[in-house]
Amino acid sequence: MVIYLDNCCYNRPFDDQTQERIHLESEAILTILKMGQMKRVIIVGSEILELEINRMPDENKKRKVLDLYKVADTCILYTDKIKRRSKEIISVSKIRTFDSLHIAAAEEANADVLLTTDDKFEKMSEKLDLKTRVVNPLRFAWEVI
Repeated sequence: MVIYLDNCCYNRPFDDQTQERIHLESEAILTILKMGQMKRVIIVGSEILELEINRMPDENKKRKVLDLYKVADTCILYTDKIKRRSKEIISVSKIRTFDSLHIAAAEEANADVLLTTDDKFEKMSEKLDLKTRVVNPLRFAWEVI
C-alpha cells in the first residue's frame, strides 16, 4: 500500500495534544509512519511537500517535522504534468493550490491514499473523480489496522 501524507499530518504530532481529536490523529499518524519504517507500507513524499515544510517559520518545529518526513521512501518531483493536474483540480473545485498539488503528486505516485487532517480538504475531495482517495489518518487507521 502506498501512502502520501500532507503537511498537516506531519505537523499534527506537534500540535496541542490536550485536545482528544488531535491526540488520536497524532497517534494514528505516528503508527502509520512506524508502519512505513517497518516497510509494511510505502510512504511517498514530494518536492511540493518539502517546499511547504521548508516554509515553516518555527525552526524547531520544522526540524521535528523534517525528522518525521525522513520515513518517506521516495520523493515525487514537481513536473509540468503535476502542475497541469493541479490546475485541473482547482478549475473544478475550491481546493487550494498546495492541496491540489498534493493530490496531483499523490496520483503521480499511484498512492492508494492521501492522508490529511483538514476536514474541508477531505470533504471537497470526495466530490471529485480522483485516482487517490483523500482521507483522515484516524479513519484510515481504523480501516487498516
